[in-house]
Amino acid sequence: MQFLLKAYDGEGMLAKRMEVRPRHLEGMKALGKKIIAAGGLLDEEGKMKGSALVVEFPDRASLDAYLKTEPYVLEGVWQKIEIEVMNVVLVNGEKRQ
Repeated sequence: MQFLLKAYDGEGMLAKRMEVRPRHLEGMKALGKKIIAAGGLLDEEGKMKGSALVVEFPDRASLDAYLKTEPYVLEGVWQKIEIEVMNVVLVNGEKRQ
């Protein structure tokens, strides 16, 4: 199953985000091909305000298990998380198998 995850930082969390970011990126690296796409959400000034991920897990329970280990969750950076099931059709302009 593919999921679209939009996670919004709490107010005033930019410094904390940057402090935790190396651990977050290590976790992203460990997920490997489970990540279809990922990046930061930016405000009008170009500053990070959250994250967007398109990920693939066997089921929602597996995604929830990952979130319990995500450094941005553990450190309170992400304050609001929206998750929707997604059907990824194209990646880099090519039909996904």
